[in-house]
Amino acid sequence: GERFTTYEAVETQPVLVVKRSGERMAYHRDKVILGVTKACEKRPIKLKTLEAIVDEIEGRLQDSPDREISTEEVGKHVMDSLRDLDKVAYVRFASVYRDFKEAGDFAEFAGSVDDE
Repeated sequence: GERFTTYEAVETQPVLVVKRSGERMAYHRDKVILGVTKACEKRPIKLKTLEAIVDEIEGRLQDSPDREISTEEVGKHVMDSLRDLDKVAYVRFASVYRDFKEAGDFAEFAGSVDDE
């Protein structure tokens, strides 16, 4: 009188993320979602849209023949997606990803966003 359900999932090869320090760690979707969510905070962007962006990024990572990817490359994928979605979120994410050293660097980057 009970019902059992099974789910199938595609088995994928693990992707390792290489940090700036050289440390290698497993890719974690939650970390990318957190970074994108912080960049889009107080913006009119639905969570479903953010999840779709991360799905697309994960697809690119899985399609890549490399099983190791740098944090810079992951950040570049996120920035490419955010640039088309929301300029404010794009600048917010870039402020962390690009690690600006001076306020002038940040101001120059933010000013160039409208030119893109």
